[in-house]
Amino acid sequence: MTGPPRARLPDPAAGQACRAGSPGRPSGWKDLQTVKTFDELFSELTERARTRPAGSGTVAALDAGVHAQGKKVLEEAGEVWIAAEHESDQRLAEEISQLLYRVQVLMVGRGLTTEDVYRYL
Repeated sequence: MTGPPRARLPDPAAGQACRAGSPGRPSGWKDLQTVKTFDELFSELTERARTRPAGSGTVAALDAGVHAQGKKVLEEAGEVWIAAEHESDQRLAEEISQLLYRVQVLMVGRGLTTEDVYRYL
């Protein structure tokens, strides 16, 4: 990452119903101390896949299969591109967080681990 970190980052795992803001802060944003890392999010998604909590959007996305998961990755990638060209840094960060979430759902759906991906970075 270049430059200093921003004071707040979007919560990539928050669903639309979970994005209630509090006074003085944008909806869907958390303090830096409460933000998940890529690995923490992956662990959370893996746990949701294992425990299958009722009403989980992640479980629904996993149940939809790899084809639907891949379509969501493409959709989010397009939204990242549009945000990069036409929207604020905050909106771009939110779109990137959604893309990372969708990529991780696809990873879980295919049985990949973060180590499977990291070996190519």
